[in-house]
Amino acid sequence: MTAKRDYYEILGVDHNAGEDRIKASYRKLALKYHPDRNPGDKEAEERFKEAAEAYEVLRDSEKRNIYDHYGHQGLQGTGFSGFRGFEDIFSSFSDIFENFFGFGTGRRSGTASRRGADLRYDLTISFMDAAFGVETEIEIEKLESCPTCQATGCEPGTYPEDCRACGGTGQISRTQGFFSIRTTCPHCRGEGRSISRPCPDCRGIGQVERRKKVSAKIPAGVDTGSRLRLAGEGESGMRGGPPGDLYVFVNVKPHDFFERNNNDIICQVPISFVQAALGADIDVPTLTGEKKLLIPRGTQPGEVFRFKGEGIPSLRGYGRGDQIIQVLVKTPTGLSKKQETLLKEFARLESAKISTKIKKMFKS
Repeated sequence: MTAKRDYYEILGVDHNAGEDRIKASYRKLALKYHPDRNPGDKEAEERFKEAAEAYEVLRDSEKRNIYDHYGHQGLQGTGFSGFRGFEDIFSSFSDIFENFFGFGTGRRSGTASRRGADLRYDLTISFMDAAFGVETEIEIEKLESCPTCQATGCEPGTYPEDCRACGGTGQISRTQGFFSIRTTCPHCRGEGRSISRPCPDCRGIGQVERRKKVSAKIPAGVDTGSRLRLAGEGESGMRGGPPGDLYVFVNVKPHDFFERNNNDIICQVPISFVQAALGADIDVPTLTGEKKLLIPRGTQPGEVFRFKGEGIPSLRGYGRGDQIIQVLVKTPTGLSKKQETLLKEFARLESAKISTKIKKMFKS
């Protein structure tokens, strides 16, 4: 697999380039390598797609920040995978192609292909699945191309016809004095075509609603609010247009023991006052199993210990956070007679010890 080129190199800008400089550079390259100006030139097509991908990343402050820190690999964790084809590019940057270049996709407005709608799915996963990733199957309802009419909207064996009122342009002209006014054709509603015999299954729309199961691979390290893009899993496009995308928004359930802080996890572990005073080896749960923690003699309530590298894996694929353990010293209850006697003796000795210290302080 060929390594991707640097996005700044593709657009010919430095790393401090502003939004206007980046846009101007992309506009120049897009005009140079536009497929309408380079018919059949595969190299020009690749340069056109390459420039569009670079511009999509560098014009977006969030994507640009990720790319600056983690490169192409970092963008993979966001679900960004570039563009599927020319229609996707034209749809995303229509303002550039129409306002600056004076051309779009080369189709008339009434019959132009249309990209499918994007969809959203809210997915709730467990704390552990968020920490280590999970592949799950979700079910969505969406509009897909009608299999009966192959998305034409016509009864099989028939075809759409140019609208007789507008001649297939989708617009009609009306002359008022010296002026000619073009308006949307009321007969075809700007479609430029009419269907005399609509498909019985989709009723002329060209799309039908279907339930579909989609596999979603949730990467390790996601948190509530993370968004995963499943390219092409949105609704189907119209008249040959590309499908939309499915965006999966993640919600993570809270854990009974662990609490997350960025890539670190925090937990509270109870110990007895005897363990705190004398020290002890205790077993502490981690994300991957139990691990020994040495409690030193004289540990105080609320003291914090750390397991390096036992936290949440980084979403960008670089290491893991830490596990932070706060000890809670428990006061014993329900003492037996013997325990109570021993504690009273301990208290007497401790009181005598403190009294001796005070006397020494006054003598000095």
